[in-house]
This record gives sequence, C-alpha cells and structure tokens, in this order.
Amino acid sequence: MTDKVLSKKQMGSFVEKILEQKDVFAPIMQDKSLVWGAVTSADDMIWDFTNTDLSPKDAFFPQSECLMHCTGCNDHDGETPQGSIFQAEPLLARERVLFNVRPCDARAFWLLDQIFCQDELTHDVYWADKRAKTTLVGLACNDPCSTCFCTSMQCGPHHEEGLDILLVDVGDAFLVRVLTIKGESLAASLPEADQDSVQRAVGCKEHAEKTMAPGPCTDHLASSDVLSLFNAPFWEKVAASCLNCGTCTFCCPTCHCFDIQDEIQGEVSRRVRNWDSCMSWLFTQHASGHNPHNTKMDRVRQRFMHKFSYIPTRRKGAFGCVGCGRCVRLCPVNIDVREVVRLMDDFAANMPIPS
Repeated sequence: MTDKVLSKKQMGSFVEKILEQKDVFAPIMQDKSLVWGAVTSADDMIWDFTNTDLSPKDAFFPQSECLMHCTGCNDHDGETPQGSIFQAEPLLARERVLFNVRPCDARAFWLLDQIFCQDELTHDVYWADKRAKTTLVGLACNDPCSTCFCTSMQCGPHHEEGLDILLVDVGDAFLVRVLTIKGESLAASLPEADQDSVQRAVGCKEHAEKTMAPGPCTDHLASSDVLSLFNAPFWEKVAASCLNCGTCTFCCPTCHCFDIQDEIQGEVSRRVRNWDSCMSWLFTQHASGHNPHNTKMDRVRQRFMHKFSYIPTRRKGAFGCVGCGRCVRLCPVNIDVREVVRLMDDFAANMPIPS
C-alpha cells in the first residue's frame, strides 16, 4: 500500500464525497461534550483533541442492542395464543466510515475481533456485519495525554493494526497511510505523498513516542503462574479504595461482558443484549444465591486478572488492555491501572519457576 496526502483545505470535499455513498461518524461536540456521532459535513468533525471519554466501541457493540424480536399471534377469537416466531434484527443497511479513531481504539477492535469471531461456533453475526461494513480512518496521536501507556500494551501513538487508513497531521496536510483494500478504495482519488510529508510523519511518530511517560513493565506477566498471581497478597490493598462504581468498565474500549434479557410489552417482545460489568455484585450472582465474586476484592481482582492474565493466556500473549488511559483519567478514587500492572509484574518476576 502507498502513502498519500490530503490537504486540510480539501478535507471538506473529501468528506462530502464519502457522504454520498456512506454514513460518516467522528468525534463531535454535543452539549459541550466530545462524543462520537454522525456528521453531515467536515465542519462537524473535531480534529484537535486528546481522546474521547468513551471509545467508538458502541458503533460495533452497542450499549443496548436488540438481537431479535417477535409479535404474538392469536387465533380468530383473539384469545387463544398460537405462538410466536422470533425474527433476527436486520443487519446494517448502509456502509460506514469512522473518522479520527485513535490507534489504541483500533487495537481494541482487533482484540475484540478475536473474542466475538473466534471460529465457526463462536461467530457473532452482529459484530461481524458491522465490522465488514465499516472503514476505520485513524488519527495518529502526535501529543499523547499524560495518562496514556499504549506503548506498554503492544500498541503506540501511531499504531496501524486494525485500521484501514492512518492519518498523520503534518501541518497544513495529512499524510494518508493506506493500510488495507478498503482504505485504498477510500483514498483512490488522493495524490501520492511527497517525501517531505513522509519524513514529517516519521518525525511526528518519534516525537510522540519520546514524550510518553514510561509505562509499566509487563515482561513477566504472560509467563506467570495464574493461580499464584490470583493468590497474590496485594489484592486487598488494591481494592481498598474502589467503589465498584463501574466507571472503568464503562469507558474501557476492550471490556465486552454483556447480559441478555427478554423484554415483553403486550404482544411485542424483544431479546436485548446490554453491557454488563464485573464490578457489579449481580454480575456473578447465581440463581441459588451463591456468588463466587462475593466481595469487592474478588471483583477488583477479576477485572485485572482478566485483562492481564486470563486473556493473554488464551490470546497468545495479547493483553486485554490497550493503554488508552481512560480508566486512569476517569476513576473517581484515582486507582491507576499502571500501578496495579507494576505490582502484578513485580510479583510475577519473583515467582519461583515451576518445575
């Protein structure tokens, strides 16, 4: 794939041409908040931002999503039920483009691909359909915020994995790094990049990586003994200040736990998938009343073990975190995931090697 260039003055016409055939979503201002929303022109799009409070995960895995619906069917006297037939919700009708996706969020989509579409028996058609019909246009982070630690989580401020195009702001233009066939189709009309733009993009990447604060070491986590880490002595201290409010799981781009409920109103019923949180005691409550995660410490430990031990064990070392820093920035009691990862890695480093 080739590098192309897009003048900022031409961005309006570029987006208008895309809107003729596809829906476009990007960070926009809404009620004085930066959120992901539909755009009608390039003027709606926000370019100067560090990161959104919520990732664009909702575009593929909505907070509340109807999976199936049905309408009751009665016989001619209107009283005797004749049964109902569930019908799947229609798939995405129109292709989309997500603009200004940060590389950490694109990495999160790549990770969730491994979870929602593992094999023929584990294939979420709703996730897969949205992913197939969406083109991801990333915006590189030239000035990462202080809470970011993506370079410690197999990612980076100019990371390309999961994206179709990566835009790099090089002053009066964007270097357009075309990464996939979908990206090539979107950028077909753009001229190839000159060497000066390419070199400026390289400089932006080097600057961004140098200005990031050192992140936690993770060298020993992937090979650590899961049970020993589970029984580590520091979990009570980590959980002491936690409120179990769920802010960390709500803002996280990789959290993917959900609950399914059937809702009935009159003769109309729906099967709905809703985000759930391991921070809630109800998340693991059994019908018998038993709860394997009965204490706050159990729930806090579950969150960190899932992201930094269980997922890497099953996903060839890939962490269930991309270092976006949202949970660090938004936690009301200032629990810092970076400090917890340091505790976990230090403990793993001093574990005896299994014989």
